[in-house]
Amino acid sequence: MIYYSVSSVQTVRHFAYPYPSERISGSDVSGLSPSAFRDMPPPGGFEAIKYKRNLPFRGPGGLVILGGVAAVTAFGFYRYGQGALERRELQREKVWSRIHLVPLLMAEGDRDAYRRQQAALAREREIMKDVNGWEAGKSIYNNPKYATPEIVVL
Repeated sequence: MIYYSVSSVQTVRHFAYPYPSERISGSDVSGLSPSAFRDMPPPGGFEAIKYKRNLPFRGPGGLVILGGVAAVTAFGFYRYGQGALERRELQREKVWSRIHLVPLLMAEGDRDAYRRQQAALAREREIMKDVNGWEAGKSIYNNPKYATPEIVVL
């Protein structure tokens, strides 16, 4: 029970409970018994308590998730296959470009080797011009076969 101390016209509350003064009519409450100050339900009663669970939508079901995962996986495998085809085509193109460039690169290397050989022969003639019996460019091994030099001096 909640009791309130009453002075002439004012109601002073001693506890932290709802004010019962709304239930008392009139300004003179000095003659009322303490039981008149009890907190009572409003006329007609309290409204019904809402106790039903009101949960939000929990998302898609298991089959929908499984279907989505399968679709994303299938799309990933498709894209991976397309990328593999593209990489294979690029590799084939690289191989064929190298095959077609080999004769050009070999010819360029041969021209460079010939130019270096002629420059070395000219240097040898210049250096050994005062030596009697020296033939520039003659092999020291007395072998008539031509052998390409194994080391290219830059």
